[in-house]
Amino acid sequence: MSKPATPAPTLGQIRKAIPDHCFQPSTLRSGSHIVFDLALAGTLGYVAYTHIPGVQSTLLRYALWATYGYVQGLVGTGIWILAHECGHGALFANRVVCDVLGWMMHSMLLVPYFSWKFSHARHHRYTNHMEKDTAFVPSRTNEASMISRALGLLEHMEDAPLYTVVELLAHQLLGWPAYMFFYASGGEKSAPRGLPKSMFARSHYDPTSKVFTAREQLFVLLSDIGLCLTLSALYVLSRYVGVQNVLLLYVVPYLWVNNWLVAITYLHHTHESTLHFEADSWTFTEGALNTIDRPYGFVGKYLFHGIIDCHVVHHLFTRIPFYHAEEATEAIKPVLGDRYIVDDTPFYTALWRTMRSCRFVEASKDQLGALTWGKRVKVE
Repeated sequence: MSKPATPAPTLGQIRKAIPDHCFQPSTLRSGSHIVFDLALAGTLGYVAYTHIPGVQSTLLRYALWATYGYVQGLVGTGIWILAHECGHGALFANRVVCDVLGWMMHSMLLVPYFSWKFSHARHHRYTNHMEKDTAFVPSRTNEASMISRALGLLEHMEDAPLYTVVELLAHQLLGWPAYMFFYASGGEKSAPRGLPKSMFARSHYDPTSKVFTAREQLFVLLSDIGLCLTLSALYVLSRYVGVQNVLLLYVVPYLWVNNWLVAITYLHHTHESTLHFEADSWTFTEGALNTIDRPYGFVGKYLFHGIIDCHVVHHLFTRIPFYHAEEATEAIKPVLGDRYIVDDTPFYTALWRTMRSCRFVEASKDQLGALTWGKRVKVE
């Protein structure tokens, strides 16, 4: 199913619809969100450590740890999103303040802040560009995704639910490290110094990687220093509270955070009605408008700071602070008309359906230079 061929409004027309104050960050409001999220995460960790181990029932104790891991993962994802906002320079007028706080929060979550910031900025610059987008560039009809190739032995089961379960688990567990270590799913022309053929030369952790420019290398090293500080802190903590408690308090929520990052980003950019574009047909506005808003209730609005609910406007104007995104979204809806894509399908249902229905892209029959989603892909 392809999108309506209604001409897109210009970026200037969309910008005029948004009140100017939506672009103005509030130091107090931004800082309050950061303090609250960090305090909430600390409180959850303290309560879990001081109370759960004393629960006598083994089953109940396991259930409480599992619940803690999930809830702390939600809070951690919110902290990740706040650092993401800092990466865009959206939370504070001073970019240095944004970078210092973003580096601290992402380092706490073992995310290389500047490395991710640079590649993510190029993703926004070239959203849905088949060659230059840095994230979630889909396979074409004659290609197979990395995960599909890895699961090649299951090719005969591709239409079966079991295949989707295995692929979905691999996608959620391995998607984030695959991108960070190997730049998986990046476009062929998305690296500023050329995409190396060797996947081991594409790491977000390597300051000499061609994924980054010479000017960016020092900041990549600074990102690595942040990770080393966090790993050192976790080691010291394990000496005091034990390795098992560090696994329960930090590693399990960390895995949940990674799961959410992959799922959220995937659903932002994958939908039966969205298009991708060849180089000659791509424009910034078309690429940004082919993203999806997916309302996610209380969690989406408050814990995830609206990143799922208001993603279209974020792609159009990354400097809008998240707490103004809902107002800005309402302002642009009349201008976008049927070019605005929103899907309120329950999140996990949407993830399952999308994984099964959006398998590859092929040339659109309705729009020159555009590619639409198809279902089947053959693993060679």
